[in-house]
Amino acid sequence: MKWLLCCLCLVVLPARPAWAPQQVGAPLLDYHQHLFSPDLAKLLGTETLDADRLITLLDSAGIRKALVLSTAYSWSNPSRNVANDYEHVKADNDWTAAQVARYPDRLRAFCSVRPIRDYALAEIARCAANPLLRGGLKLHIGNSGADYHNPQDVEKLRKVFRSANTHHMAIVIHMRASITRHLAYGREEARIFFDSILPEAPDVPVQIAHLAGAGGYDSTTDAALAVFIDAIGRHDPRAAHLWFDVTTVARHATAASARVIAARIRQIGVNRVLFGSDAAAAGNLAPREAWAEFLTLPLTQAEFRTIANNVAPYMR
Repeated sequence: MKWLLCCLCLVVLPARPAWAPQQVGAPLLDYHQHLFSPDLAKLLGTETLDADRLITLLDSAGIRKALVLSTAYSWSNPSRNVANDYEHVKADNDWTAAQVARYPDRLRAFCSVRPIRDYALAEIARCAANPLLRGGLKLHIGNSGADYHNPQDVEKLRKVFRSANTHHMAIVIHMRASITRHLAYGREEARIFFDSILPEAPDVPVQIAHLAGAGGYDSTTDAALAVFIDAIGRHDPRAAHLWFDVTTVARHATAASARVIAARIRQIGVNRVLFGSDAAAAGNLAPREAWAEFLTLPLTQAEFRTIANNVAPYMR
């Protein structure tokens, strides 16, 4: 009888929710980090974030390496109207390079530029000549004010992708069009990107930030991501070098949205998915807490381990 009661107790124990945190080790890399120079921090109204601080945060999370995406493009944000912005952009890219040079075994930097500025191609070429920046390029469509429905903007984006490909620079792109400017974004805009812009960089890896959104996960992001999922599903060769980071996508996720995110990650393929946490500023979580939050998604431990151990070509 005692044996039967024990068995019954085991049977009626409440099941662990599918979205409960999983026990998985720390990721090898953080693929979406930023630093803020003293000058840029003043412009943005935040604190300086240098390599020393980032290394401390990575150590706390047990993360060995990080990809540092320059925020130099912030100087060219059209809402700020900074005079001589190109000089600031060059200085900030160089400052980022100098910071990662202090931890060459832990940090790698990507150059950044506002892609629709006239000097964009010149800055990409300048970065390509710098051993500390030539590995890749960060583009932020929302911050740049680029409009997928403006033929001139699309042509400039095409030239930027072509230049990155020529210089063998991987690309990390925040695809979401400007929210503050109320620019259209969703499936149609992602299709324009996939059909007209991405083909200009056929030989280099392209990392789609925030699962094609801007953090969190909403219907707009889901609609844009569907374009890539469809392409992957039909084995479109244009999707061959695509990677996707999950930076901040689990923020404030409900049980329902967490299930959607997990389903989309499986449709993409966990081998293409990279962990990122974003700069630990302006309400973003530090890498340790960001990884813990990501682990609340209803993925299996094996899937989490695959994502944690993925190494993109530009970080090898």
